[in-house]
Amino acid sequence: KRLPILRNIGAGAVLVTFVPSFLAYHELIPPKITSVVTDFFKSTNILSIFIAAVIVGSILSMDRTILIKGFAKIFAPLAAGSVVGTIVGTLVGVAVGIPAFDALFYIVVPIMSGGVGEGAIPLSLGYTGITGQDNGLILARILPAVMVGNLTAIILAGTLSYIGKRKPEWTGNGKLQPGNDDIVGAVEGGNREINVQNIAAAGMTAVTLYLCGVLAFQQFHFPAPVVMLFLAVLLKLGHMISPRLEAGSYIVYKFCLTAIAFPMLFAFGVALTPWDKLVEGFHPANLLTIVATVTSMVLTGFFIAKRVNLYPVEGAIVTSTHSGMGGAGDIAILTASNRMQLMPFAQIATRIGGGITVTLALIAMAAHYGAQ
Repeated sequence: KRLPILRNIGAGAVLVTFVPSFLAYHELIPPKITSVVTDFFKSTNILSIFIAAVIVGSILSMDRTILIKGFAKIFAPLAAGSVVGTIVGTLVGVAVGIPAFDALFYIVVPIMSGGVGEGAIPLSLGYTGITGQDNGLILARILPAVMVGNLTAIILAGTLSYIGKRKPEWTGNGKLQPGNDDIVGAVEGGNREINVQNIAAAGMTAVTLYLCGVLAFQQFHFPAPVVMLFLAVLLKLGHMISPRLEAGSYIVYKFCLTAIAFPMLFAFGVALTPWDKLVEGFHPANLLTIVATVTSMVLTGFFIAKRVNLYPVEGAIVTSTHSGMGGAGDIAILTASNRMQLMPFAQIATRIGGGITVTLALIAMAAHYGAQ
């Protein structure tokens, strides 16, 4: 996180997975330690609790007004960009020799899933539940797409900032739409009360929604992360979450991303992510597919934003955050474009857009395997 260049592209989360995988594969980490980490990781089911806290905490801690109005404003370029990016990415993947199924579910979808902790890991868990494949193998396949997609978005965001300087009529310099009625606020921050009761209540809420997801999976075979996300959004939009619970959810969410995410990824790298499979993910055909997906998504966001009375540069930058690596990816993208004011909309694109992507992908994959 302190290395030049790497610290600006959200590479910390990737390195903390890749390096332990390399060390474990070459037995530079003693096999006994690898065995202990693997046993703990599999027997405690700690990953599911982490996912529940991140998904539920991130949704419940969002500002409701920004959640509704912000999503309504940015929906057109974001949705259009996602659809075009999905089609172009899949077609390019097929053109360079990747099967359409693999191009869609293992390259295109991970790019738009919302990062590692909030996207790739829940996605890999869902894929595992549907396909029965090893979770570590799946994560090794989709992580390169998340990393390279984030890097591509950062480069494009910097390019858009340069275009905005050359074409001032195309940019609001951080303002999303012409006029004086732009949304002002932030998804995170503010006066958050740190209270043990609030934190405990938020943790219990996350666990309860996780158990509801598990129950839904057992009874109806709905993926648990999808059910959790749906219930969290429903509670938030229905005014069923108190300010105290929102404050506690924010602390739980930030604690998990700050203190648990990196150890979790380290354990993934040591125990469940084979180095040889990980390296295969950086095949030139995969890289070309990733770049085509993100570029087409951003270009579509640019032109659609212009049609719906948004500044095209800002609309395209927010659309690019749909391929960011969670909050760290959003910060890197907005820093590269000097548009940190767009963070609320970037969070909507990453969190809600990523959640919708994961949901639709799991439903589509389940339907595919169910039809066979």
